[in-house]
Amino acid sequence: MNKRLSNSSHEYTKRIDRVIDHLRDHLDRQLKLEDLAKVGCFSKFHFHRIFRAMTGETLNDFTNRLRLEKAARLLKRTRQSATEIALECGFSSSATFSRSFTKAFGTSPTQYRKSGKLKNSKICKELFPKNDYILPMTAEEKEAAFPVEIRKFPARNVAYIRVSNAFEVGRVIKAFAKMIDWLKSENIYEKGVLFGMSIDDPEVTPKHLYRYEVCFASNVPFTCPDGISRMKIPSRLYGVTRVSGDLKFVSTAWDYLLQCWLINSRYEPDNAPALEIFLSKEKALDWSHFDLELAFPVREMTAK
Repeated sequence: MNKRLSNSSHEYTKRIDRVIDHLRDHLDRQLKLEDLAKVGCFSKFHFHRIFRAMTGETLNDFTNRLRLEKAARLLKRTRQSATEIALECGFSSSATFSRSFTKAFGTSPTQYRKSGKLKNSKICKELFPKNDYILPMTAEEKEAAFPVEIRKFPARNVAYIRVSNAFEVGRVIKAFAKMIDWLKSENIYEKGVLFGMSIDDPEVTPKHLYRYEVCFASNVPFTCPDGISRMKIPSRLYGVTRVSGDLKFVSTAWDYLLQCWLINSRYEPDNAPALEIFLSKEKALDWSHFDLELAFPVREMTAK
């Protein structure tokens, strides 16, 4: 009985993951409940109840939160107009977008773009003082420490475990351990790349809703067991820098990539998550010291 229940739980998780992936990739569209139910192979009559039970949010609240969080990222990282961002995030007009954004975050899109800060609100809480996680390095020191190269990654098949409440580091490490055990059992441990990524922004998403995906990419065939899902990442450009150090050093590198390098480059953010690639897979189980490549998705900047 317990094994049947476990298999059922894994199947539900896999289907809901598929719905979340579809939502994330189509936020610019008006998605109907019955269409999303089909994506997850659920009955439309019970899908909403199942979705809420699995995610802790109603479908409408979840979708709206993803749209607003994506909009906040675009306001912070691109030069797109508010109207362009509104349409890309699925809002019917810039006025509707502005009202929703202000209600959720306590500040208007225009004010947020100027200040880069969100007030305490229904969705957003300040997670930690930024300076607590950034080393006191000069711009010149950061540029020397984190040289960036542009690299094109090929399309890859990816096995992943989606971790909720990922600010609890133990949950993420446990997922990495599960992934590594499976890779070793399938004899593909050395035949691909282990990395993490997040579809959420830690400066916007509430801590208890923050998700992190533990991933393995390879071109060798593999079949995912229960508890591990599968997707495909398309080929794209990344700005890549190597980091070897503690969590503050990693956070400082990310800060440099986004706040210094990107805005002075000829690139703009592409619509995809950033990657944390573990150069030593076993280091994924020990977060006292990291050996990573940080990869931020970019595309050639075009005049708007």
